[in-house]
Amino acid sequence: MFKKTTLALTTAGAMAGSCIAVAGTTVDTPLGEFSVSANATLATEYIFRGISQTKGDPAIQGGLDIVHESGLYVGMWASNVDFETSDAPVEYDYYVGYGSNITEALAFDVGWLKYDYPGDDLGNSDLNYSEFYGSLSAYGFKVGINYSDDVNSDNNVVYSYIGYKRDLPYGVGLSMRFGKYDFKDDTFFKDGASKGEDAYYDWYVGVSKEFVGLQFGLAYTQTDLKDEECENFTGNDTHCDANFVASVSKTF
Repeated sequence: MFKKTTLALTTAGAMAGSCIAVAGTTVDTPLGEFSVSANATLATEYIFRGISQTKGDPAIQGGLDIVHESGLYVGMWASNVDFETSDAPVEYDYYVGYGSNITEALAFDVGWLKYDYPGDDLGNSDLNYSEFYGSLSAYGFKVGINYSDDVNSDNNVVYSYIGYKRDLPYGVGLSMRFGKYDFKDDTFFKDGASKGEDAYYDWYVGVSKEFVGLQFGLAYTQTDLKDEECENFTGNDTHCDANFVASVSKTF
């Protein structure tokens, strides 16, 4: 069963005990100022690190983020999913973290995520897992690392990546990322099917543009997994193919 950590989280959030706020607003409380936002996305497919999470079907996604003026945040994000070895219909991500600037140009972000797949009737109790993450950003570039020690209950997994974002003419945004998903316990591929190592690379290039209050996006994603590696990893040899994903999203 392919496991995932979704940093499709495009915004960060924070939660405050008794704070009552309306989405899309900034609220002053005795604990300081909080900003609250929600997001919703409709995509032609849910792709995570180059691999389909919906068997080529569309995805409806959404999240809520609350950010404290200090940089602390809490949030949640959800999407429908469709896996080969689980009938869990939805993924819920819960996260907490802290982000701030080191200098005017250099920023950092650290945090913890929990991935939850309720509604699975096939006995995959080890489907849920958590992950720690950290990143540095400067001049449009971003380098980061994600680490989990409980993928499929007790496996160590590291995802490292480098990304880049910039604004193009006519209000078009460009984003790119190249990453390596590394399974430290050597348990995810069959012998002889992983080029001598339990790891794979993924990359994407995407463009976006705001129009009539909505954010439209188009991305190309791919991995270096061969068909037999993909089938062993996900249960289907087509889930790792190159993909074009179109999306439309709204932040409230």
